[in-house]
Amino acid sequence: MTQRVINSNSTSPPIPIVRRGITLAPISLGSCSTACERPFTPSPLPSPPSSPPAPSSPSGLLQATKDALKCAVSKRGSKNSVLVIDEDMRDMCYYYSQLGTDERSEFLIHMATSLSTNHQAVQELIQQKPQADTNSVDLDAQLLIWEDRLRHAVQPPHHWVFSQVSRLSGGVKFLVDMRQDLLSTLFSKTLDPSNSAALKTLDSTLRELLSLWFTVGLLNVQRITWESPCNMLQKVSEYEAVHPVRNWTDLKRRVGPYRRCFIFTHSCMPKEPLVVLHIFLTNEIPDSMAKILQTSRSSSIDETSVSKDSEDPSLINTAIFYSITSTQKGLQGIELGNYLIKKVVHEMKAEFPSMSQFSTLSPIPGFVKWLNGMMARAQRGDAHIFTETEVNALQIFLEVDSSPEVYERLRKLFTTNGWIEELDVVETLEAPLMRLCAYYLFTEKRRNYTLDSVANFHLKNGAVMWRINWLADRSPRGLANSCGIMVNYRYFLEECECNSRTYLETMKVIASDTVTFLAKAAEDIIKKSPSDPGSSPLLPRSPSPPVITITPDSKI
Repeated sequence: MTQRVINSNSTSPPIPIVRRGITLAPISLGSCSTACERPFTPSPLPSPPSSPPAPSSPSGLLQATKDALKCAVSKRGSKNSVLVIDEDMRDMCYYYSQLGTDERSEFLIHMATSLSTNHQAVQELIQQKPQADTNSVDLDAQLLIWEDRLRHAVQPPHHWVFSQVSRLSGGVKFLVDMRQDLLSTLFSKTLDPSNSAALKTLDSTLRELLSLWFTVGLLNVQRITWESPCNMLQKVSEYEAVHPVRNWTDLKRRVGPYRRCFIFTHSCMPKEPLVVLHIFLTNEIPDSMAKILQTSRSSSIDETSVSKDSEDPSLINTAIFYSITSTQKGLQGIELGNYLIKKVVHEMKAEFPSMSQFSTLSPIPGFVKWLNGMMARAQRGDAHIFTETEVNALQIFLEVDSSPEVYERLRKLFTTNGWIEELDVVETLEAPLMRLCAYYLFTEKRRNYTLDSVANFHLKNGAVMWRINWLADRSPRGLANSCGIMVNYRYFLEECECNSRTYLETMKVIASDTVTFLAKAAEDIIKKSPSDPGSSPLLPRSPSPPVITITPDSKI
């Protein structure tokens, strides 16, 4: 586990807070100086925490936070100076930053319920709609005035609060972190259902505002090199949640020759990378992470013919997107990664006009969890996933006497990754696991879209599910998530728009013939009922999607 210290991004001097005769520590929104551990987050864009976790113990400032909020809202629509309202908002933000985890949840519930839309006032205003008993000129003017009043009444007061906070120095970053707490509260198992609807409305309002503030036109694409500021290099290193950076030498390699690292930044958070994209430049599409992480260039390039400190453009015609990480959990649900990929593709084409291949080498984070569910069904005799020949071979290599014992043994081996040491088991599992992985990626759906979140991300961008690679990631995380299997998604630039539209509108997965063949082979085996091979198809139920635990120390 790596630890890190988050530095202040605020450009304004700290502001001392004086309240009720007590001078408190200066406030600098979006800042902190405590270290925190990086949690593992199974998501298409894995996200380490951007801010420290809230204190676990109560601060005793919950009521002060509510009072500051109430004081600020009471001045809404008044003739008070904007500076006076900003002072109350700073008070509220400071007190909130000191709250413990449970206190933050309670404050957000209070904010969602007490600052929601006044439905009674809306109903009364609806009854006051101007009628067509006056001349048309007056009616049109009255309707415009009435619509403006209705629009103001429907908009919840917390929308105004978010708008006011966004004007403060560091206020946008504060709201991003607040939404992280909001998502944590929303996904809490202890949340009272009666508060759920109010919190969802609060989240919807904040997400809508963040979507406007973080629109692609306001984002900047920046390339990271070894000459970039040290604090930015450190954040790029710490934010890497797909393939963790081992040391500074490893980081130097990842931003050096035959590599590219691009980030998205925002003017309100200039020192904070929002999305980090790592690229490997080569002349072929690799089938394992070893070629990317352990060498400076693809093995097909003659190492002796190239200087280690420079690039030969004639040896580069392929860009491999091997890691894309979103760093802010508060921006979850706001599409940034796909825009960064599209912008970077144009950057690569401009730098290397002869570049013709764009691909990923992507993880499959939910495959083992799905596979364990399928093996549990097969163990009960409810489904077929292996052929009879494969089961018999595994019985011999695993030294068990029956088919149910095979599945029980495999489930234990997948838990410890012990199977990777048994060469006979590895060879026997290659064909069935590749077949089942193709089925999982191509066939299994949730809400008519692919169950695998990474596949869904790239297919929405217009990529093609091109090739599945056996034991492409032998790291403990790769084995635990997908038995080491990885997948290449190809971006054919002239077809991306059409592919994206096809997937979004028809839910059809665009895949190569190889992937389609493997998925069909798995489907033919799964359809066979154990009791009656000629009976109706027995398709496996899609398991519940992995629960993404959003903790106070996580971020988008």
